[in-house]
Amino acid sequence: MSDQTTPSKREFRSMPLREHLLELRRRLVWSVGGLVVTTLISLAFTRRFLEILISPMGNARPQSLRPAENILVYFKVAIILGVLLDMPILLYHLFAFIVPGLTKKEKRLLAFVIPAATLLFGLGVAFASLVMLPFSLSYLQQFLSDLIQPNYSIDYYISFVSNFVLWVGLSFESPLIIAFIARVGLVSPKQLLSGWRYAIVIIAIIAAVITPTPDPFNMTLVMAPLVLLYGLGILLAHFSYRPRPTFGDEDENTENKIVNTK
Repeated sequence: MSDQTTPSKREFRSMPLREHLLELRRRLVWSVGGLVVTTLISLAFTRRFLEILISPMGNARPQSLRPAENILVYFKVAIILGVLLDMPILLYHLFAFIVPGLTKKEKRLLAFVIPAATLLFGLGVAFASLVMLPFSLSYLQQFLSDLIQPNYSIDYYISFVSNFVLWVGLSFESPLIIAFIARVGLVSPKQLLSGWRYAIVIIAIIAAVITPTPDPFNMTLVMAPLVLLYGLGILLAHFSYRPRPTFGDEDENTENKIVNTK
């Protein structure tokens, strides 16, 4: 009797994990498929996007040091642009994968979170490409220019630019991160507001790491929007904050559930 029931119990216990893995595979397939489609679409705009990335160099032109470097860089830029275009799809499947662990109210928040995350990342990429990059490259090119002629490999240049743009874009997601940690009760809006001095220090460290130049002007350019985004994060935390229950509250909730069950 026990021998017959044991396999069914094991099968029942293994089903949730199996379904979880199948769901993960399905989300990955859709995400990768979306990336392939957006990359193919971006091939039509890759040259223009590459011109935008190279434009901060001014009259200088990057060099190709290997025979196949040009075409490899072309497809690398196409993939980067494809990721940018595929960002809403990637975010949707990321949140859709964790939706079963959320409440109905939190599921409705996805209609706000996904567009907001996409918009903030896009603003960060635009700010890094159009504002930060020209100032940073101008400083780097003029540094010891009387002794050293700045000639950049196109592969190294695109890697440098893409890493810089990526980290700035991710740093612009800070308001949603702050709202999330407030949502789970790790910090309150009052604590965020009273700890603004510590936040300024942390923002300064992040800006120093992100900024490719040591001058304070470029560092300030990165700090200014991050400080504003911190203020936006406090505002979002005010609406999303949910206090963590104390032990007394948990015991009271447990008793109420027992009473309701009876």
